[in-house]
Amino acid sequence: MRLGVVCGILAVLLSGTVAPAAAAPAGSEPVHDYAKAIRETVWVDIGRDGDGDGRSDRVAADIVRPGEAASPVPVIMDASPYYSCCGRGNESELKSYDSAGKPVKFPLFYDNYFVPRGYAVVLVDLAGTNRSAGCADVGGASDVDSARKVVDWLNGRAPGYRAKTGGSAVTAGWSTGNVGMIGKSYDGTIANGVAATGVAGLKTIVPIAAISSWYDYYRSDGATFGFNPAGLAQTVEARNGGQNCSAQNQALTRGATANGDYGPLWAERDYVARASNVRASVLLSHGVNDLNVKTIHFGQWWAALNVEKKIWLSQTGHVDPFDYRRDGWVDLLHRWFDHYLLGIDNGVQNGPMASVERQPDQWADQSAYPAAGVVATTLRPHASGTLGTAAADGTASFTDNPSVGEDTWVTNPGSAALPYSTGTLASDLQVSGTASVTVTATPSTSSARISALLVDLGPAAIRNFAGSGEGIKTGTAETCWGSSAPGDDACYRVASADVKKVNYTILSRGWADLANYASLSQERPLTPGTPYTMTFRLASTDHIVPRGHALALIIGGTDGSFIRGPAQPGRVTLDLARTSVSVPLVGVAPEVTTHPAPAGGAFVPSAGRADLR
Repeated sequence: MRLGVVCGILAVLLSGTVAPAAAAPAGSEPVHDYAKAIRETVWVDIGRDGDGDGRSDRVAADIVRPGEAASPVPVIMDASPYYSCCGRGNESELKSYDSAGKPVKFPLFYDNYFVPRGYAVVLVDLAGTNRSAGCADVGGASDVDSARKVVDWLNGRAPGYRAKTGGSAVTAGWSTGNVGMIGKSYDGTIANGVAATGVAGLKTIVPIAAISSWYDYYRSDGATFGFNPAGLAQTVEARNGGQNCSAQNQALTRGATANGDYGPLWAERDYVARASNVRASVLLSHGVNDLNVKTIHFGQWWAALNVEKKIWLSQTGHVDPFDYRRDGWVDLLHRWFDHYLLGIDNGVQNGPMASVERQPDQWADQSAYPAAGVVATTLRPHASGTLGTAAADGTASFTDNPSVGEDTWVTNPGSAALPYSTGTLASDLQVSGTASVTVTATPSTSSARISALLVDLGPAAIRNFAGSGEGIKTGTAETCWGSSAPGDDACYRVASADVKKVNYTILSRGWADLANYASLSQERPLTPGTPYTMTFRLASTDHIVPRGHALALIIGGTDGSFIRGPAQPGRVTLDLARTSVSVPLVGVAPEVTTHPAPAGGAFVPSAGRADLR
């Protein structure tokens, strides 16, 4: 024990007085009667005519707020296209209304928990969905303005009305103007988009498994995933007010060109490019095995932000933390909103920046993400099949086979892919951040795809992210979070980890069209027999490859699990001296090794999906 500590203890004992411990800052308490909450709808004019009916579109903002509040209250907002078509949360909740059209059911627990604690909850129907006018534009200006204009209305800067058309004007005198946006998937994506406008009054956002650039949802460095935004627009518009959105959907189809080029439609929906405008703090959550909203989204958004921020990374797929770490998540949200919306100095912004699930239900905190001490390490594939930091030479070839994908590449690559391994590791290696692959590739035809995987070769028990629950199993028992009311209860079924034993784990993936080697904005014809150099990103992650396992790089053509193949699949030859992977590592990678890698087993993850729920 240090001398100063000993002296301090003696002084207390001699004085006979024990100094009281510092009291923790008080948080908001459930002092408001949820049964007396005010429920209403306001239609906010967004200043656009997306459905071409000659009238400015109004979006429906369904509001529930304390009925007895003597002073203005802050707002928690979830803006979504899914309140009538698809549902929210693990139980797919929809909004409901009484016979007069007054909102009754508010999906998710936010209203039940936070309204008694002195918050208003506002659930916004994006333009073209549920009760809002206009048309969905899948992350474009109309989608973003659907929520941004509500923030403006809450701050007295935009008009709101009591009806979808006509109606008397209404203001939000009950609001402090402090807004926090939250949401999973499409909803969290809109939070990102609104934050990137820099709108005043938006104090914090909580994007859960959210998109940061719509290009990267539908494309990957020139490669295409085979689905397009017009299909999603038609899905969310299916139960709107009957407006004709065919013109807007045709514009989406034209803008999302059949190739993987980055064009004007994608630039409008690229929030990362405008991340410097973000003023709001960010509490981010993502599953490192999310094959729907792939993890490049959180990695590039996180890296571009220059605000107070925290991150949770789970082993799940496309899952809300409410369903894998419920108690801790609700507590964190409570303290986060109290701090950023009520101004309570509870220290939530301090402490570890990141919390990462290492094994099912086993979490580790980190002071930073990427992890402190991470080094971008260049690993090179060698003709012997090894992977290390030493220089390499020679060539290697694969034959593109779009009918097979990543699991075949790991377990039985044959001629379809080229595997390289560090061999058995003598110490742990942590991959933390976003890796990238550089290839110098010579195609035998005029079109070619390049895909790459980072793989942890070795046995593990992981969340079964390929299962129907993407890493969770939903039980029948419920826990309740806040107050209930007729038609809107606060109770939700409890989920537990769905665990699977595997012999290898694919920890990062990436895909590219070699024709975009010089530019993502314009593909160029390939000349057979000519070498082309291209660098493309792999998915962001935080994963420890433990001692006794091996880290592998696998390079192939069309990963049939995800991307569309080229017009003329052929043979591709790599110049190994000019091919490498840059991996953000904590730990020392081997220079080169002849130690064999552990044998791979059978594991079949799910392919990416074309919906955003």
